[in-house]
Amino acid sequence: MVISISKSKRELTVTSSDGTVVLKCPVALGSSPTGHKFASGDGKTPEGRYFVCLMRENGKFGPSLGVSYPGLRDAENAVNEGRLEAGLLPLFAAAEENKTRPPWGTALGGEICIHGGGDTHDWTAGCIALSDENIRELFALCHEGDTVIISP
Repeated sequence: MVISISKSKRELTVTSSDGTVVLKCPVALGSSPTGHKFASGDGKTPEGRYFVCLMRENGKFGPSLGVSYPGLRDAENAVNEGRLEAGLLPLFAAAEENKTRPPWGTALGGEICIHGGGDTHDWTAGCIALSDENIRELFALCHEGDTVIISP
């Protein structure tokens, strides 16, 4: 499955491997949704190509899918800009290669999830929020390693 999120449309679309749309639903974003996430606490939802790095059946807002932000590209950009130590890059590279959770305790932020809690207004710290009904449907469709594409 490929999970595509259009921030400008406030819409999530799930497409199967044969290109069939199997779910389309509204989303809510971070409290400051315009632009790419750069730091913990900025209220932004990241933009880019990620993957589902973990699945929680019973999170704070019901079922949730962890998104692999910050990815290796985010970390490389942060190193080049002096916002992250270069010694951390191997951890991000390994997470991307092995499709596991990247380091979430850095200045870049992390623990970005697709979860329930409501889709009527932008309210999260950077996560993608769905209605409780839609997150249950999404959770049943997806697997760890599935692609997540978040566009502006």
